[in-house]
Amino acid sequence: MSTTISSRCAACKYLRRRCPPDCIFSPYFPSNDPQRFACVHRIYGASNVGKMIQQTPTEMRAQVADSLYFESRCRIQDPVYGCVGIISLLHLQIHNAESELAKVKAQIAFLNSDANQELSFRPQLEGHSIVNNLCTGQSSVEQQQIASSTIHGPL
Repeated sequence: MSTTISSRCAACKYLRRRCPPDCIFSPYFPSNDPQRFACVHRIYGASNVGKMIQQTPTEMRAQVADSLYFESRCRIQDPVYGCVGIISLLHLQIHNAESELAKVKAQIAFLNSDANQELSFRPQLEGHSIVNNLCTGQSSVEQQQIASSTIHGPL
């Protein structure tokens, strides 16, 4: 004699009722996690949760149950703000990160402009870089003679 013992889902246990085979709660509120349904029931009530799950397409019902659980848990932890408090905190973190990024980009642009200015002044500080580049195979004395002859004319 083999009998199948069907355990009640967490919702039916919580509500102290028999769990029918087609129970709307059983796939989303298993008997091994009674706190999940208790939390959702405390905020939304069993009737409202049942209606929300029934009105949702079958493939999205698990997401609805997860969302209801998350939102109810947040509301219990923070009765005033609930999950909106978490959203506000994340928006603040995003704003701070964007501000920091803008500051870093401004510093990079400033440093790049300084480097470009330094490069544009370097040929004037080093003398005639074209002449210096042409005379790389010669000694420094020969380079100075060639440079002075191009500036002042032949000696």
